[in-house]
Formats: sequence, C-alpha cells, structure tokens
Amino acid sequence: MHRHGYKGRKFGRETDQRLALTRGLMCSLIKYQSITTTLARAKEIRRSTEKLITMAKKGGLHNRRMIIARLNDLEAATILVDIIAPQIKRDSGYLRIEHAGYRRGDNSEMGTISFVDEISFDKPEVQPEKPAKAKKPAAKKEDK
Repeated sequence: MHRHGYKGRKFGRETDQRLALTRGLMCSLIKYQSITTTLARAKEIRRSTEKLITMAKKGGLHNRRMIIARLNDLEAATILVDIIAPQIKRDSGYLRIEHAGYRRGDNSEMGTISFVDEISFDKPEVQPEKPAKAKKPAAKKEDK
C-alpha cells in the first residue's frame, strides 16, 4: 500500500479531533501572535494559516465568511481580517517556525510559530465625540 495523494499529518487522531486541534491552534496563533507547540503541529498549521491570511488580504465578504467557517471563531476571524491582514506587506511567507528545544516529558521537538512581520494590536483610541450643546435661543425682551 502506498501513501500517494494523502496530504497532511494525522497526529494519531480521528478526523474531527484533528480538525478541532488545528482550528484551536490557528485561533491561538491569530489571537496571541506566537505559540509554542510540537514541530509537526507547527508545520501543519502553517500551511492552512497562510492560506487564511492570503484570503484575508484579498478582502471581501465572501473571503471573510470563508475564514469564519474555517476557523469557527468569529473573534479570531475578525482580528485576522481587520487587524492583521492590513499590516502584512509581503505576498507570501507570513509565518516563521523556530526550533524551541525538546519537551521535557517525551523529548518531542518543540517549535515556536509566529508572524514574520511585526503586528500591532493597538487600536487607535477614538474618543466618542460629545454632541455640541444646542444653545438656547435668547429670550426676547419685551418693551414696556
């Protein structure tokens, strides 16, 4: 039996568990800019996350809805489309994986996955404008 045509890693999990794992890792990466996980997981989520970033850069309602469907997290999708995507200036290669040593318990390789570009999550603070107070019309003085 050969493995031709099978993409992706299985991580020893059923399909729905694997999908939930990758969605959770992608959402954490988007919310916190950088996460440390096993090297195999980092390499696997890089593929799908970079595709989501490309869709977010293209913009549009359809792409936004596709991102929400893939992440299954409205907050992470909004952060990706409204905050992260406009700040990325490159065409591809949005993420980097750095080796982070070995895990103490089982000695598996660990890696830190993060954005290549610096992402600023500081939203410009907009102070709510107070409506201008309407001046009361001056009372007319009556002549006696």
